[in-house]
Amino acid sequence: MIWFSLAFSAALIAAGLAFFAAGTLGLLRLPDIFTRLHALTKADNLGLGLIILGLTPWAPNLWYVLELALIWLLVLLGGATGAHLIARRALHGDGEDPQ
Repeated sequence: MIWFSLAFSAALIAAGLAFFAAGTLGLLRLPDIFTRLHALTKADNLGLGLIILGLTPWAPNLWYVLELALIWLLVLLGGATGAHLIARRALHGDGEDPQ
């Protein structure tokens, strides 16, 4: 049973890291601020969720699982708020890269 938990956690954490890498690649390679924001926020939020899901079998009790879920929720709220503010500023022409 412990091998199954270890394999489950390793697969989820590896998938989460792959999403983080894809988000970082999107941030560096996509052409404008809106596509970069989309790639970064979506991939990073999903990547963090997968990593937290991969860590839950190793939590000592339910309280730690709830703390991990709360961390993910706060990062979701912070990421969405930050992306919205950056996109709003870019729409007004203050944050867009000159082309």
